[in-house]
Amino acid sequence: MKASSTCSSQFLALFLALALTALVLVSSWIHSPNFSSFLGSWSWKAKQPTSLDIEIDRASTNEGEPPSSSAFPLQTFAPYDSHDGEKLDTNFKHKGTDKVNVRDHKYSKLEKIESKLAKARYSIKEASKVQNLTSTHQDQDYVPQGPIYRNPNAFHRSYLEMEKVFKIFVYEEGEPPLFHNGLSKDIYSTEGIFINEMEKGRYYRTNDPNEAFVYFLPFSVVMMVEYLYVGGSNDKTPIGVTVKDYIHVISHKYPFWNQSLGHDHFMLSCHDWGPDASAYEDNLFNNSIRVLCNANTSEGFKPAKDASFPEMFLKKGEITNLVGGYSPSRRTILAFFAGHLHGYIRYLLLDTWKNKDQDVQVYEELPDEDSYHTKLRSSKFCLCPSGYEVASPRIVEAIFAECVPVLISDSYVPPFSDVLNWKAFSVQIDVKDIPNIKNILMGISQRQYLKMQRRVKQVQRHFVPNEPPKRFDVFHMTIHSIWLRRLNVRIHDDQ
Repeated sequence: MKASSTCSSQFLALFLALALTALVLVSSWIHSPNFSSFLGSWSWKAKQPTSLDIEIDRASTNEGEPPSSSAFPLQTFAPYDSHDGEKLDTNFKHKGTDKVNVRDHKYSKLEKIESKLAKARYSIKEASKVQNLTSTHQDQDYVPQGPIYRNPNAFHRSYLEMEKVFKIFVYEEGEPPLFHNGLSKDIYSTEGIFINEMEKGRYYRTNDPNEAFVYFLPFSVVMMVEYLYVGGSNDKTPIGVTVKDYIHVISHKYPFWNQSLGHDHFMLSCHDWGPDASAYEDNLFNNSIRVLCNANTSEGFKPAKDASFPEMFLKKGEITNLVGGYSPSRRTILAFFAGHLHGYIRYLLLDTWKNKDQDVQVYEELPDEDSYHTKLRSSKFCLCPSGYEVASPRIVEAIFAECVPVLISDSYVPPFSDVLNWKAFSVQIDVKDIPNIKNILMGISQRQYLKMQRRVKQVQRHFVPNEPPKRFDVFHMTIHSIWLRRLNVRIHDDQ
């Protein structure tokens, strides 16, 4: 018994000695440069150290299938998800700015912003449970109703919450004509109209960056192409470098870009090269909200964080004489398209239908005696094939002319798909079915066509640019798309 006790005492003494030695070694290592190197390596992999924590919620859908028209797409407060079926469910930590700023008033305001967003999310989620085709919320201007909406009640609630709290800060850096300026006419008019409206500051804009929910990067890709691109060179580098340099400037002057790695920032472009310009800055391409006419999922457009933007051709920058069409009884043409050869989809369309059928009237060049807009107003269905890029101004032209749009494209996300049920007021035809266009359209009953045509007239208000903007018009719907994506990002003070 005594020998056993002596052995135990010796073992305990040996264990304590080893433990003390190990503690000394660990303590020495922690204070050595080697530990700092290890920690730095680990922090990079885990996206730490951090002063903020960002959570990104995404609603996953099946490939090519939007959520049910009876359910609001923010099922987990996420906009319309990607067509490729990718689940973008992310919860990560990231590098913050100098820790001196962590406890200042910015973060108390950040907490207030996130609190308001949390209340809005809850309110929208509750509203989405109402499956009525008419919103139950009161509104003196307009009450969303009918099958053109995924969920009228949830959309209306979201819109009202946006009007109540949403604020946007526009960076003042940069000089016209490349910044704070855009063309408000011709094919890229919507880009200029939006930028110019934000410069006027009549809606949503705040001059205090600490109370902003999102931050607008006010560069115009259209103007950069105009002033920086050397015609025929196919070199987009000067445009991309300008965008990258601008991010460098604002990220060093302000803390906001670095704090969120760009997740609460947005750019807007209707030019085909908008996605290319954003690709020169990784966080802009991968994290920021990109509002793009060229909404092509095969080229990196992610509907869960990016927003599709309507393209419209306003020759003089106004919609005078463009809105309105003939009654259904006066629409004698089944389907109409006129446009130059521009991409493989149009090649197939023209090759199959040009000068082939009086019901499906397809022109590469409209005869001088015919009016383009009269043809639109006289047609039941207006064909809207993609060109070299997926977006086409013909979609909005069709809606203005109260002609049911026929979308023929690959990988295109139509504008405002978060809340609009495009299947209720448009026809979507696969490229492989171009030879079957007539059979497909003839297969739509007169009763169903009349319903779709009435819905086109109803949805028109969401695409009209007004001066000044009116509630629920294209400007406010674009802001709402940005609002939905900000709802999708939660930023937390992690100290």
